[in-house]
Amino acid sequence: MARFSIFESRAFLFILLFSWSPLRINFYLEGTILKKRNVSEVTNGQQVSGQQDGANGVKRSLKTRHVSMIALGGSIGTGLFVASGSAISTAGPGGALVAYIGIGLMVYFLMTSLGEMATYLPVTGSFATYARRFVDPAMGFAMGWNYWFNWAITLAVDVSTVGLVLKFWFPRVPSWAFSVGALAIIFIINALSVNSFGETEYWMALIKVVTVIVFLVVGFLTIFGIINGHATYLENFVYRKAPFVGGIPTILSVFVVAGFSFQGTELIGITAGESENPGESIPKAIKQVFWRIILFYILSIFVIAALIPYTSPNLLGSDAGDVTISPFTLVFRRAGLAGAAGIMNAVILTSVLSAANSGMYASTRMLFSLGVSGDAPKIFKRVNTRGIPMPALVGTAAVGLITFATSIFGDRIYNFLVSASGLSGFIAWVGIAISHYRFRRAFKAQGHDLSELQYHAKWFPFGPILALILCILVIIGQDLGSFASFDWQAILFSYMSVPLFLILFIYYKIRHKTKLIPLEEVDLTIHEINDEKKDKKG
Repeated sequence: MARFSIFESRAFLFILLFSWSPLRINFYLEGTILKKRNVSEVTNGQQVSGQQDGANGVKRSLKTRHVSMIALGGSIGTGLFVASGSAISTAGPGGALVAYIGIGLMVYFLMTSLGEMATYLPVTGSFATYARRFVDPAMGFAMGWNYWFNWAITLAVDVSTVGLVLKFWFPRVPSWAFSVGALAIIFIINALSVNSFGETEYWMALIKVVTVIVFLVVGFLTIFGIINGHATYLENFVYRKAPFVGGIPTILSVFVVAGFSFQGTELIGITAGESENPGESIPKAIKQVFWRIILFYILSIFVIAALIPYTSPNLLGSDAGDVTISPFTLVFRRAGLAGAAGIMNAVILTSVLSAANSGMYASTRMLFSLGVSGDAPKIFKRVNTRGIPMPALVGTAAVGLITFATSIFGDRIYNFLVSASGLSGFIAWVGIAISHYRFRRAFKAQGHDLSELQYHAKWFPFGPILALILCILVIIGQDLGSFASFDWQAILFSYMSVPLFLILFIYYKIRHKTKLIPLEEVDLTIHEINDEKKDKKG
C-alpha cells in the first residue's frame, strides 16, 4: 500500500491549494468585482470602448494573463510528462528531437494562422466559424461537430485518468469515485463564470510551467555533473544505435506521438471570443508559442535523452498509471531528489485536471457556437446572466459522463468512442491551415492591405501550406503498420475520425447544396463584433 511521506503530503496539499483557491475566490467575486465594467476591446485594428459583454451573451472576462498562461502551459500534459519517454525509446534521442522539432514548427505556423484570424474576428466559434465564413459552410459544420465530439470524449478519458493517478496515494478507493468527483468539480468551475475557468487554468498551468523549468535546471546540472557528480554530457546520443534508431519510419511514427502532445494549443482561438482585449492578448499569446515549444518540449526531450539511454525499458513502459517510470521522475531520481514520484504524481494530476477543465470549456463553447449558427438545436445557444451557455455545458458534461460510464461496464463501446475521436484534433488543424489560406487570399482579392490587420502571420503562404502537408502526413502515419499486415479492424479504429468527418461534410453539402465560396464573395465583415457594439449602446 502506498503511503504519504511528509514531502509527498505537502506536494499533494500544494496542488489542492492551487486548484481550489481560484474557486473559493470566485464565489466571493461573483456578485462584486465580476459585475459589468468598462474595458478596452481591440478588434480589426480599431480600439473601442464598451462593456464586458461579448457576442451572443457571453462575457469578455478573460484577461491577457489568462490567455497567455493558457497558451504557455495549456498543452503541457501527459504527452510531455509521460509519453515523451516512448518517443525517445522508439526513434532514439536524435529521432525524437527531429520529430518534436518538425511538429513544433507545424504547430507554430498553425497558431500564427489562427492568431491572425482570431485577432481579426475574435469569436467563440473560432476555426469552425472561420471555415464556415472563408471556405464552405459544410466545412464549418463538420469541423464544429468534429471538435465538440473530440473534446467531449477526451473529457471522459481525462477524468478516467484522474482516478488512475489518485490510486497512487489511495489504492483502496475505487478509481471511478475519484473520476466522478473530478467531473463534478470541473463542471462547477465552468458553471460559475468564464473568469473562474480562466483563474483555475492560470494556476494549474503555472504549476506545470514551474515544474518544467525546475526540471530543465536540475537536468542540465545533472548532465554536466554538478549534481550527482557524474557528467553524462552527450554520451547517450552516441550509445549503441543512437542518435537515430530505426531510420525514417520510426521518426514518422514518433511524429504522431509528438502531434498528440501538442493537442489543445488551438484553444487560444476559442478563448478569443471571451477575452477582454483580444487585439492585445491573442498576439501576445501567439508570440509565446514559439518559445514554449523550444523551452518546454525541445529542451525537455534533450534533457531526458541525454540522461536516460533510449534502451531503458522504463522509457518504453511510460504510463500515466505508473508515475514511477515517468521520464521526469527518472531524471529527478537520478539527480537524487527525494520523493520524485510523489512530486510528479501531483504534477501529472494537475495536468490531467487542467486538460479536463480545458476540454469542458472548449467543447461547451463549440456546442454553443453550433447552436448560434443554427447547426445544433437552438437550446444550446442560450446563456445565463453570468454569460455561461448552461445547456451546452450540461449537454457536454452528460456526454462525458455517459462515455465514462461505458468504460466501467465494458470497454468495447468506450474504446469505439475514443477511437472515433482519435484524429479529430489533427482534422481541426487541417481546417485552420485551409481557412487561413483562404482568408488571406480573400483579404487581398477584395482590395484590402495587410496593414489593416492588427496581427498578421509570417511566412505566408509557406507556413499554412507546410502545416497542412505535415498534418496530412501525421494523419496518414497514424497506423501505417496495420496497412502492412492488412489488419482492417485496426485500420478502422485508427482512422475512424476521418470518415466520420467526411460523412458530416457530405451530409451538410448535399442537404444545403453548398459550394466553395468564391474569394470575392467571402464575408470579411465582422457581424458579431458589430452586434456587441449595438448591445453595449443599447
